[in-house]
Amino acid sequence: MLPQYHDARHKVRDKVIGLVKNLAETNRFALDAMKSKDVKALEDARLGLKEMASVTEQIDNDIVVIFAKFTPSARDLREMVSYLKITSALNRIRNNINSYLKNMQGILVENHSDINLLIDDSLRINKCTLDSFDYAIEMLNTFEDDDKIKKLASKISVEYSKTEDIYSLLEKDMVQKMNDTGASAEEYFNLLKYFRKNLKIIDRLDSIAHRVIFARMGGKL
Repeated sequence: MLPQYHDARHKVRDKVIGLVKNLAETNRFALDAMKSKDVKALEDARLGLKEMASVTEQIDNDIVVIFAKFTPSARDLREMVSYLKITSALNRIRNNINSYLKNMQGILVENHSDINLLIDDSLRINKCTLDSFDYAIEMLNTFEDDDKIKKLASKISVEYSKTEDIYSLLEKDMVQKMNDTGASAEEYFNLLKYFRKNLKIIDRLDSIAHRVIFARMGGKL
């Protein structure tokens, strides 16, 4: 394959890795803000997300140019198609993070002690998500190592399972608190909805892991 194609292909991968790193860093910053109940810091994190809005479109355009100029072989074509799917997932992750943080801003402003305790407990989900971001970045950085890629994908699946278990426990805790305090069911149900929105981030990371596997080894996309 032409050197120009090699450079273009790696440029796309580098941009994908850069975007994943930026989303991970935003999540890390937001987690710290949640721990300290810093509403202003959450707003700053959301502003950073807006700056990433055009990146996925730029990556997709680069891939279209590669298709037009170089006519990639079957294996390379599979990789480029995977990146198109990955950028779509990353765009959804960006939207999920933004929606979750916006909702958390509103709740933290109210400063409800029982709700704040539940939020603190829910941050275990955020930690699992951050670990999964790290695994996804490592998958993309070690793209030529099939065995390592599969192991990292398995780690993301484990973290995903953990978040489902954490969510189930949170759900039980909320029902108990509503029974004990007679609190408004709507407020607690909304909080569960926001936690569920947060779970979608790691769900997308799990799908990205499978797309990296497809890019390397084929199978079903």
